[in-house]
This record gives sequence, structure tokens and C-alpha cells, in this order.
Amino acid sequence: MANKSRSIARERRHVRVRKNLAGTPSRPRLSVFKSVSGIYAQVIDDYDGNTLISASTVDRELREQVKGMKKTEQAKIVGKAVAERAKSKGITSVVFDRGGFRYTGRVKALADGAREGGLQF
Repeated sequence: MANKSRSIARERRHVRVRKNLAGTPSRPRLSVFKSVSGIYAQVIDDYDGNTLISASTVDRELREQVKGMKKTEQAKIVGKAVAERAKSKGITSVVFDRGGFRYTGRVKALADGAREGGLQF
């Protein structure tokens, strides 16, 4: 039961966070989701409802690269990858959506990686 209420609490927090931010075509939303095993990042245009770019630890290109690393190191690589892909599509600034997760550990590592990759938020 504890797992269920914990995930429900995260979803509630995410709704609270999302009330105040939305991705526009000029400044899309960088959304983060973390599971027990992996971390996922998407750059989303909320007006059209399109995912513009995504990167995760299960991506074909990144899977081999992150094998055997600590989860925070994996998150940093995913952040750099999403920033690289965003820059190739001409996106330089985003709105960061932590997805109801605390801004620490893997979420912070992903954000730092994205900043290092050249995204502004």
C-alpha cells in the first residue's frame, strides 16, 4: 500500500507543478520521469501536444554508454543527450518540469547535464 500512496502523492505534486508552467513553441517544457531502473526526459510543446525530443537510459544509443554506471551518472548523460538533440533542432531554452520529484539526486544530475549541454532554464 505504501508504494501506491507514494506514487499518488507524486502525481498530485506533479499536477501542482504543472498548474504554473507550460511549454510554448518558443520555449518548450523539459519533462523528467524517473523509474526504479531508468530516467527519461522529453522536450514537449504543450500547445500542439507534441513531444519534440526525448532521451532516456533505455535509448538504443545511450543504453550501451550508461551500462555499469551509477544512476546519477546515467542521469547526467541523459541530460547532455537531450540538450544535444534539442540544440540540433534549434531549441536553446526550455522550462524545467521536475515531474513531482524532488530536485535532488538524479533529477538534479539530469538538469545539470542539460545545462552543461547548452540548454537554458
